Amino acid sequence: MLVLVFDSIRDHYTTRINKKIMSLIDDLKWRYATKKMNGTKVPQEKIDYILEATRLSPSSSGLQPYKVLVISDKALLEKIKDIAWNQNQVIDCSHLLVFVAWDKYTNERVSEVFNYTMDQRGLPHSNMDDYKANILSIYEPLGQEWHAHHASKQSYIAFAMAIAAAAEQKVDTTPMEGFLNEKLDELLQLEGTGYKSTLLLPLGYREDENDWLVNMKKVRTPKEDFITEVSLEDLK
Repeated sequence: MLVLVFDSIRDHYTTRINKKIMSLIDDLKWRYATKKMNGTKVPQEKIDYILEATRLSPSSSGLQPYKVLVISDKALLEKIKDIAWNQNQVIDCSHLLVFVAWDKYTNERVSEVFNYTMDQRGLPHSNMDDYKANILSIYEPLGQEWHAHHASKQSYIAFAMAIAAAAEQKVDTTPMEGFLNEKLDELLQLEGTGYKSTLLLPLGYREDENDWLVNMKKVRTPKEDFITEVSLEDLK
């Protein structure tokens, strides 16, 4: 009897997990880099969901060396459009997410994150001392350019999570690297904050009749070319 109950519970959760996996795949097939948005506002609860998924993203050592600026002010978006190579999605979107990352790793910054983590877990700060010292001993000699590049790469992980979460909510996005970072940093007054802009993500809804990409087939690298299983034996 217990075996039957266990099997029933297992089958129930296996089915739920498989449906969730397929749902994510379907969501990713649905999304595309929207070329024309219609200006419709995205409900706040959907924005909050996307931002929470972004906040929960993984990062190296859990440091989250980035944050997200949320912009819906049309006057400011107009100025950002000029900096972002006049891409219309910047002003036609509902909200623009600006990802900004640390310009360098410092003892103060790393300590602040780890101390907060320990406080939340009810543990002494000293629990992280050895790990923190090890990280800084590796990072410090690599220089500020490496620091900024590494922190920027962490923001890309959160960026991808935001895109996937938006697709789940049937909110369109246009991932953007095409903008003048230094000019955007100046506009957003990031100088002296320890942050530099890395990515832009307009959120909104597609305008079907004026988006040349909306009905195009989604094309990705074939699985057989994209995925390669490697064993130690293969490397001999």
